[in-house]
Amino acid sequence: MTPWQLRQAVKCIQQGGIIAYPTEAVFGLGCDPLDLDAVESICSLKHRSLEQGLILIVSRLDQARPYTTASDTQLKKLQKKTSRPITWLLPKSDLCPPWITGQYDSIAIRCTTHPIALQLCEYTGQALVSTSANISRHPPAQNARDVRRIFGNNINIILHDDTGNQTKPSEIRDLISGKKLR
Repeated sequence: MTPWQLRQAVKCIQQGGIIAYPTEAVFGLGCDPLDLDAVESICSLKHRSLEQGLILIVSRLDQARPYTTASDTQLKKLQKKTSRPITWLLPKSDLCPPWITGQYDSIAIRCTTHPIALQLCEYTGQALVSTSANISRHPPAQNARDVRRIFGNNINIILHDDTGNQTKPSEIRDLISGKKLR
């Protein structure tokens, strides 16, 4: 992927568009989490209810802070090196949009390790929606060709690159209890 392609993807996100990009294990769909129209578009494409909530990815802890009441000490868990990516369920803040948390009192956030996803968060300067590129209850896209096959021309930009070396989606854990949920 070229720097120009990355800049185009960032511009697309900032203008309310939807992108598909590689993550640690599968391709993801992403947008600005504060853009309700973009989030609704992703959920519509996936045949997914807003009530289910969505995961956010961040490259730095300061990108997570507006969405959670977790302390700085608690947030540091997000950066711990692990053999498998972990998405953490954190207590949500009053600023957290209900279309991101759905029916839940928590927000799901992962500190991404995939270079493309990291750059997207860095260049936009914010957290991004990160949901698997699939129709609900169907296998997720493993590459850009799969994304095009599943969604046709309904994705504004597809970033062609490799996913990470993970074979399963991220583990999901509650930050407060440490309980593994997936």
